[in-house]
Amino acid sequence: MPMPATALQEQLITAVRQNDAAAITRLLAEGADANAPDGRGFTPLVLAAYDDHLEATRALLAGGADPNRPVGGGNTVLMGVAFKGHTGMAQLLLDHGAELNARNGEGSTALMFAVLFGRHEFLDLLLAAGADATLRDNKGQSARDLARQKGNDHALTVLPE
Repeated sequence: MPMPATALQEQLITAVRQNDAAAITRLLAEGADANAPDGRGFTPLVLAAYDDHLEATRALLAGGADPNRPVGGGNTVLMGVAFKGHTGMAQLLLDHGAELNARNGEGSTALMFAVLFGRHEFLDLLLAAGADATLRDNKGQSARDLARQKGNDHALTVLPE
C-alpha cells in the first residue's frame, strides 16, 4: 500500500535535515515532491541549502528540485545561501541553473545580499559568474550603494563603478 503524500513529505523533510541523500532519492522515487513547501513555506531545497547539506542538495536537484522557486518574500535559494555565505553551495546551485540575477519582492539580488551581509567570498564568486552589479532594487539602490551604506570596503573594491 503506497504511503500517503503527507507522510512522504514529512519523511523527505526529515531526510533533508539529516543530509540523507539515499533516503531523499528513495522518497522522491516513491512520489515525494522535491518542490513542495513545508508548513512554514520552505521547500526541501531551501532547507538543505540553508543548512549547507551538499549531499541532500545534490539528491534534491537530481530529483527535480527547482533552484529558482521563490519562497517567502520572493527570495530564491541562492539568496538564502548568500545570507549564510555558503560558497560551495552557491556554486552547486549555479551549476544546476540557479538564476544569478533573480530578484525578490524588494528587487534585491543574491549579489546585494552578499554585500549586505559581508560575504566576501560569495560576492567574488557571484561576480566571477557574471552577476550584474548594475541592477538596482526597488528603492533604486545598486550593490555598490549598499556597500557604501554598510562600509563594506571589500565590495567597494571589487564592484564596478
